[in-house]
Amino acid sequence: MPIDETKLNQFMQQAVSELGATFNAALVVIGEKLGLYKAMAGAGPLSSAELAKRTGTAERYVREWLAAQAAGGYVLYDPAAQKYTLPEEQAFALAQEDSPAYLPGAFQLVASALKDEPKVTEAFRTGAGLGWHEHDPGLFEGTERFFRPNYAANLVSSWIPALDGVENKLKAGARVADVGCGHGSSTILMAQSYPKSKFVGFDYHAPSIERARKKAQEAGVSDRVTFEVARSKDYPGAGYDLVAFFDCLHDMGDPVGAAAHVLKSLAPDGAWMIVEPFAHDRLEENLNPVGRVYYAASTMICTPASLAQEVGLALGAQAGEARLREVVTSGGFTRFRRAAETPFNIVLEARP
Repeated sequence: MPIDETKLNQFMQQAVSELGATFNAALVVIGEKLGLYKAMAGAGPLSSAELAKRTGTAERYVREWLAAQAAGGYVLYDPAAQKYTLPEEQAFALAQEDSPAYLPGAFQLVASALKDEPKVTEAFRTGAGLGWHEHDPGLFEGTERFFRPNYAANLVSSWIPALDGVENKLKAGARVADVGCGHGSSTILMAQSYPKSKFVGFDYHAPSIERARKKAQEAGVSDRVTFEVARSKDYPGAGYDLVAFFDCLHDMGDPVGAAAHVLKSLAPDGAWMIVEPFAHDRLEENLNPVGRVYYAASTMICTPASLAQEVGLALGAQAGEARLREVVTSGGFTRFRRAAETPFNIVLEARP
């Protein structure tokens, strides 16, 4: 069939843009590790030599890095002065670690996931899974740093208050299980905000649990937070007032079995909070930039993780509310609703 050259050129321009974006993932990681963004934040125009001096780095590398950042719109370049400026908006996203828009963790996640391409390619051939623990270690830290700004911005301020009666219980003193806690950011955030409550984080990945314990000590909340190695289908304890799953239910091989175990572990009036990537129920409604990120991550990380486990339901990161409702009610829950949402997450509440 004849080629439409206009459409071909449009696609090639898109592809070239994405080639630059792919390379830029590594450059953002480098910029954060070396403190380049932080050194530029609020500093006004800087030459490559000035930035290199501020950061103790080699000017020739810094010069090339700055050129790439300017080409991508991450920094501004003044050709007359031959200096570069990091705008306030970019600084908010690239240099301010407590910002709800902080991005370097997301780029670390992407750069780490790319290292596992050979393993995922082989999984395509065999149909086998790839366990979370089998990924490049940078993925574990990158994932935590990707999600943490969003949790810090929303968890205590809007998500928990959106649950029926849960915030009052936490303020008075409740028992909480955070399942699939990873490095423990969500658990620690809740413990910092509700000092009368007790929290336990569970994850099957032992290195992540060790890291979470250290983070709890550093945050000064180890008196009310513990972390244990356990799976979603057999974590210990009962009578929890709140069980929370943050961005992990879709990764599980047997989410229905996990739901059934949550039901057994809850107090009679307890609640299950399920935070999942934002998705509509129909694929065509998710064909947008956010959906693209989640489908790509799901291909490289989430779907292989589920397929590596028993049952291997492989919900994927864009399962959507209707599919999640089916999973939760199949596990025995009778009440299910959407409590809150952001452009990146849906927050679901399930009750016995």
